[in-house]
Amino acid sequence: MATEGDPTSLIKVLHLLVISFSWGMQVWVSFIAGFALVSQVTLHTFGLVQSKLFPVYFYSLLGSNFVSLAIYAVYHPRELLDWHESIQMALFFIAVIMAGLNAQWFGPSATENMFAMREIEQEHGLGGQVGLGSQREAYAKLREQDPKYKAYRSTFYRYHGLSNLCNLLGFLSTTVNLVYLALHLNTI
Repeated sequence: MATEGDPTSLIKVLHLLVISFSWGMQVWVSFIAGFALVSQVTLHTFGLVQSKLFPVYFYSLLGSNFVSLAIYAVYHPRELLDWHESIQMALFFIAVIMAGLNAQWFGPSATENMFAMREIEQEHGLGGQVGLGSQREAYAKLREQDPKYKAYRSTFYRYHGLSNLCNLLGFLSTTVNLVYLALHLNTI
C-alpha cells in the first residue's frame, strides 16, 4: 500500500460511504428508477421528471466522485503507486470526468433537445400516452413530415446516447473501485 501517512478510521469510513453512495445512486437512477417510471407516467411527464432529476444526479455524482478521488489521492501519492493503485486512481479520475461531462454538457444538451421535441409533439397531440406502443406510427409519420422534429430527435438521441455511455463508464469505474476497496479493506 502506498501512503505517506495512515488515514484515520473516520477517513476510511468517509471514503467507503462516499463511494458506496455514488454506486448506489448510479444503480438506482440508471437501472431501476427509469424503468419503473416509464411504465407509469406519460412520456412528457417522464421527460420532465428526468429534466429535474438528472442535474441533481449528475452534480451529486460529480461531487461524490471528486471527494473519492481526493481522499484516494491524498493517501496514495503518485510517486509511491504500484500498477494496481495507478489503475484505481485512473478509474477514480475517469468517474469524475464522466460525471462532469454529463453535468456540464451531455445532460443539458439532451434536455434542451427533449423540450424542443416535446413542443412539436404537443402540437401534434403526441406525448400524452404512457409508453410508445400505441402511437409508434404517429411518431414515425411526424419524423417524416417535420424535418425540424427529425433534427431535434437525432440530436437528442446523440446526446442521450453519449450521456448513457458516460454514465455506464462512470458506473463501471465506480464498481471496479468499490470491489477493489472491498477486497482491500485494510487500505484506503
